[in-house]
Amino acid sequence: MAKHSAEVVIEGLKKILIKEKEGMDEEVQGKVEMFIAEFQGSMAASGHQHDPDAQTLERGFDFFKNKIFDKNPEFFEALAKKQQPRFLVIGCSDSRVNPPTILNFNLGEAFMSRNIGNMVPQFDQLRHAEIGSVIEYAVKHLEVTNILVMGHSHCGGIERLMELPDPTLTHDFLDEWVKIGLPAKNKVLEQCNHLGTEEQKRLVEKESVKNSMANLLTYPFVRNAVVNGTITLRGGYYNFDNGTFQQWKLCTKPMP
Repeated sequence: MAKHSAEVVIEGLKKILIKEKEGMDEEVQGKVEMFIAEFQGSMAASGHQHDPDAQTLERGFDFFKNKIFDKNPEFFEALAKKQQPRFLVIGCSDSRVNPPTILNFNLGEAFMSRNIGNMVPQFDQLRHAEIGSVIEYAVKHLEVTNILVMGHSHCGGIERLMELPDPTLTHDFLDEWVKIGLPAKNKVLEQCNHLGTEEQKRLVEKESVKNSMANLLTYPFVRNAVVNGTITLRGGYYNFDNGTFQQWKLCTKPMP
């Protein structure tokens, strides 16, 4: 029988502690040992009276269970059998931007993928398999009829893109990822270099959505579906300064 996932985590931590013990300073070693002890204690604890974050999760689920799940048994019975979303939504990981909330999607209506800057890289079977697999599953298995790339104002990913190159600060993953949006940044800087930095950022946020839409067409199964008329590529931009939403089809002008 497979071991409980929590037990696997503890064993892994112990192996790290044993392997790295000689190179660890006492403070780090003590923190790891304390974490193992706390984790073992949490497995045995029956409640979360001293864990406000756990209480937040429990209260949230209780609300969902009592107010939504229990009151819609037929709806959830149907969802348990199959999902048939019409939309694949590629959104940003930003905690202020939740597409199902902003666009009032019900459960089962939108297949979701979220990343820094709501970016879509060009098709490459050797890189970015995570988002590539989401797009492929949505198109080939779920047969969505819309792919929406949804950007937003004050995007941290775009802000980082605008800061590059930055020799004073480096990241293990972030900088390489946001470079997907370089064509959008370069276009705005070339055409709108007379504008201020904040204005340029708002333009790059929108242009990056269009860049990701164009990149979607480099996926053969997406391109074929668009050509065959079975999928519509859409871009959206949510501005939470003024509560507005713009949308595009392919690379056309924003619809009124």
